[in-house]
Amino acid sequence: MRRPSPLPSTPPAAPRRSAPTPTPETEPAAEAAPERVESAAPGRLAPVVPLEPTASSAAESNGTAPDAAADRPLGVRDVWAAARARRRALRREVRRFTVRQRRRRYAWLGALAAVVLLGVGAVGAAYSPLFAVSKITVIGTQKLAPAAIEQALAGEMGTPLALVDSSAVKAALVSFPLVESYSIEARPPQELVVRIIERTPVGVVSTKAGFSLVDAAGVVLGTTAEAPKGYPVIEATGGAGSRAFRAVGAVYRSLPADLRKQVSAMSATTPDDVTLEIEGADVLWGSAEQPVEKARVLKAAIVARPPSKVELYDVSSPSALVIR
Repeated sequence: MRRPSPLPSTPPAAPRRSAPTPTPETEPAAEAAPERVESAAPGRLAPVVPLEPTASSAAESNGTAPDAAADRPLGVRDVWAAARARRRALRREVRRFTVRQRRRRYAWLGALAAVVLLGVGAVGAAYSPLFAVSKITVIGTQKLAPAAIEQALAGEMGTPLALVDSSAVKAALVSFPLVESYSIEARPPQELVVRIIERTPVGVVSTKAGFSLVDAAGVVLGTTAEAPKGYPVIEATGGAGSRAFRAVGAVYRSLPADLRKQVSAMSATTPDDVTLEIEGADVLWGSAEQPVEKARVLKAAIVARPPSKVELYDVSSPSALVIR
């Protein structure tokens, strides 16, 4: 197999000569010259056009001259400026992506600040003269005069409700023996309510000074020369405050109102042998247990046999009534 012959090399371009002045003898040569030029034209190489413009050509196309500073080496200031620009861009991106979280945080902080301001305002108002005591109301008294208690508590007038001293109120009410317990209530803006629970007298105890009215705990509520009417005379072994006396008081307070009015005397030597006196007849009540059943049995016995015909009603065991 024959190898293809190599491509002929491009002949060198012939130097261009200036056309001679035509003469009659040389006219045929002048006519042949264009043919030589045409035959030589296909042998020329086209200029090489770059695919990407250079920096100088781009600057020229934009109408600006190339920056001479771009060719200088980078310094510390350039690095610092680039780092600062990078940090700014990073901060902008962080702010853009955390805007919802910041709004939620601001909302919580605003709500917390509002609650704190409200609490501080409420505390400040509570301790201000706007909530100072200007009226004292006494509730629950039956035998005590409300005006007397208000007068005893006059020292609390003008004091803020939040600063009312409970120990001072207690010291003022100790002088009233009928006060068993109490409670104070603040009614904004300027009212102080005092609720009183009075002691319930259960009978009269004979003493050297006279007859003392006492409650179930043996507290003396008052002393007079004569026995007050409407209360039984109590005799208990050990005196006021003993177990026998407390049993007598518990029995008296458990009696129905109609039976309580008929009792003229009460006595006990132990907590289990409380005895009542009703219209001259004795009633052996026993201990303070089963008061409802004992009262029911005693009422039925009194209806069946009046006290004027009986010496003793024994209801210490309600299921086994004894009448003598």
